[in-house]
Amino acid sequence: MPAPDGALLLEALLESWTRNHTITLNLLRTLPEGGLDARATPDGPTVAQQFMHLHHERLISVSEEAPEFARPLPDEEWAVEPDRLRIAARLEESAAAVRDAVRGRIAAGRTLDLNYGHPLLMLQLLLWHDGYHHGQIKLALKASGLAIHNDVAGPLTWDVWRRRMESA
Repeated sequence: MPAPDGALLLEALLESWTRNHTITLNLLRTLPEGGLDARATPDGPTVAQQFMHLHHERLISVSEEAPEFARPLPDEEWAVEPDRLRIAARLEESAAAVRDAVRGRIAAGRTLDLNYGHPLLMLQLLLWHDGYHHGQIKLALKASGLAIHNDVAGPLTWDVWRRRMESA
């Protein structure tokens, strides 16, 4: 395989963000009845609150690091949102903001304003952050007796990561 140029590498990294986001939405859409209210511990956040926290963290990161790509911030970090469609819409919005900020700052040859330096480092932090909460959500479901079986979860997570890129 020939060494890719910077544009191809950026597209592959942004594809990793898109896949991560797809997996997050797949988890949301696969939740069993009552899953949004599940908690890992009695005083822990609900699954719905964790999804809303992902949205908040993404938007705060963009707002602080690349404010020209900022979107309106939610009023609460751990908001209670009972509607899956509204949660999905918020996650779509924040995923797009992250993608736009990373692509825009790289295209402009600019570092980020506060932390990380390179825009890809913010992307990597948010990938890790989403993955952490993916595990916490699955733990909450399991603790609540609502576990998603691996036969269902596997194709919606690992198979998404393993798919070959069309341009590769």
